[in-house]
Amino acid sequence: MAFSKLVKPESAELLHLTVLRTERLSEHWMRVTLGGGDIAKFRPMGFDQWFRLFLPIGGDAGLERVPAKANRMFGYLKFLRIPDGERPVMRNYSVRAYRPATVERGAEIDVDFVLHGSAADGTAGPASRWAEICEPGEHVLLIDEGLTFNPERGTDRVLLVGDETALPAIASIAASLPASATGTALIEVPSPDDALAFPHPEGLAVEWIVRPHDAQPGVLALERVAEQELPPAPFHAYAAGEQSLASGVRKLLVGERGVDKGAVSFCGYWKVGAASPSSKAAREAAAEPRR
Repeated sequence: MAFSKLVKPESAELLHLTVLRTERLSEHWMRVTLGGGDIAKFRPMGFDQWFRLFLPIGGDAGLERVPAKANRMFGYLKFLRIPDGERPVMRNYSVRAYRPATVERGAEIDVDFVLHGSAADGTAGPASRWAEICEPGEHVLLIDEGLTFNPERGTDRVLLVGDETALPAIASIAASLPASATGTALIEVPSPDDALAFPHPEGLAVEWIVRPHDAQPGVLALERVAEQELPPAPFHAYAAGEQSLASGVRKLLVGERGVDKGAVSFCGYWKVGAASPSSKAAREAAAEPRR
C-alpha cells in the first residue's frame, strides 16, 4: 500500500471476531457484519479507519496460528510460515460503520466487500469468494491500523476522491464530518447499481462517475479531478483506491495546482495488474465453482 502519514490507533492487538450476518447490497457489494469475541476492545475512530482482516480460508486452525504482530515485518514473516492450506488470507478493509453496544446487543462493525468475479463459477478471488459465501458464526481476526484521513484541526472543506474500493472509507468520512462541512466527493464505480447512496453533510456534493467496462479503473476520476474547481483554502483532499489514482491525485494537486502536501491524504489500496498475495491453496479454493 502507498499512503500518507497515518493516525495510529490506541491499540493494535489481534482481535477475534465473529460473522453475525451478511447482506448483498448490489451486484458488486456484500456487507459482512462482525461482532462478538473481542469486539469490546475495538476503539472506533471514525473517518477512514482501516484494519488488517484475516479470513479463515483454511479453517479456524490457521487463525489460531496468526502471530500477534502479523501486520509488522517480523510478525508477517512468521505469518508466511503458516503452512499453505492453513494460512488465512490477509486483506485491508475500512470500517463502513460501527455501532456501540446496547442493552439488547453487543457492538457491531460493518465491512463492505467489493465482489470481483463470482463464487458460483470460480472466478472470484479468495477474499471476494469468502465474503460472498461466509456464514454467521465464522471466525475472523482483525488488527486496527487507524486513519489515513488526517486534516488540520478545524478544517471542514474537503475534496474526497476514490474508486469503488474507496467508497466505504469515503462514506465513513462523510458520516464523521461536521454537519457544516462543504466540498465535493468524486467516486468512480463500475455500474450505476454500485453507486450506493450514503448520508453526508448537505454541503458535500456527491458526484458518481460510472466507468465503462473497457476503461482502466481510476482514469476517469483522475481526469475529473483535473477539471474540478477546488474549495477555498484551507481545505483537505483525500484520495484512495487504485494506486495510480491515489498517487495521481496527490501529484496533480500538489505538483500542478499548488496545494500544500500536508493538505492531501492518500492511500493506494490496490494496483491494476498486481494480484494481492495469497497462498496457492487459497487461490485454488477460490477457483473451485461453488456447488
